[in-house]
Amino acid sequence: MPTPQSQSISPPTTQLRIDLAERGYDILIGCGLLDHADAVACGVASSEALIVTNVTVAPLYAERLQRVLARHHARVHTIALPDGEAHKDWATLNLVFDRLLSDGFDRKTVLYALGGGVIGDMTGFAAACYMRGVAYVQVPTTLLAQVDSSVGGKTAINHPAGKNMIGAFYQPLRVIADLDTLDTLPDREISAGLAEVIKYGPIADDEFLWWIEQHIDALRSRDKTALAYAVKRSCEIKAWVVGKDERESGLRAILNFGHTFGHAIEAGLGFGTWLHGEAVGCGMAMAADLSARCGLIEPAYAQRITRLIERAGLPTRGPKLGAARYLELMRVDKKSEAGQIRFVLIDAPGHASLHRADDALVTEVIEARSV
Repeated sequence: MPTPQSQSISPPTTQLRIDLAERGYDILIGCGLLDHADAVACGVASSEALIVTNVTVAPLYAERLQRVLARHHARVHTIALPDGEAHKDWATLNLVFDRLLSDGFDRKTVLYALGGGVIGDMTGFAAACYMRGVAYVQVPTTLLAQVDSSVGGKTAINHPAGKNMIGAFYQPLRVIADLDTLDTLPDREISAGLAEVIKYGPIADDEFLWWIEQHIDALRSRDKTALAYAVKRSCEIKAWVVGKDERESGLRAILNFGHTFGHAIEAGLGFGTWLHGEAVGCGMAMAADLSARCGLIEPAYAQRITRLIERAGLPTRGPKLGAARYLELMRVDKKSEAGQIRFVLIDAPGHASLHRADDALVTEVIEARSV
């Protein structure tokens, strides 16, 4: 496995494929990709493009991307949305539709999602809906988006009753993961992204979990070689899962390890109070604890996962919402069936699946891991 080196050494560009027949597409991972027009525009025959970004990312990268895209599109506009999970809603989504309609964008328009998971999800949903579907490209600028939310075609907005409850499966034309954009992230966002990196180990690749344990400090310090491998391996695992189960009818549900608890934390506190990755990190600690209490794994393995989450700078104890509130929110989870909560639990190191658990056992976990 690669050994992290100096940040000054740029790793080579990697190209992965999401195998979905005619909806398949490439993921490009490397440094300086935003300066390569052919890589970003991916040869789309369209005169019009709209960059959808937010007020935080726009000053950093919007003009640069607009300049590059002008080599492929006659008209390139930018809309900067409010930043944060609290704005992942109908009102903000309508700002995109308002801009598309007021400026006369047609059905051959290409949308470019420049930002983190919120921007990627909303841009994809807008693309799925506008004129019954236009093309879009993911240009993720956060670690979390590069390793998870930009890949796989899940698009959505939040509802006060639950996270990502309104959306569509809609695949992008390409994903451009420029590792250089991670240089401008706050440390808190790097840690949040590491939650989704860590996730892939317990559910699919225990050797990757071991690798993350050995390189967690290099990842937190933004070593490009370490980040390149982490993004590549995360995307490889997600590409394999999505290729087997695009619409989450079975296998793809394992990618939600920690998310049932995590989404309840986000909704219970109010969207945006905790970052998504922070809630998922805590949710993984809770799900690992539940896996052990169900007798699926040894407690030592659950503790190992929890220690790594802590080393990533993430919380491992949730807010005291009360067990009844947690259970109420988790019953709205998309994996629930007929009011029965289903959790992604670890069956063995590197393997996970959906399970039901008694409310009493879940309550034990909530009470033990809430502060």
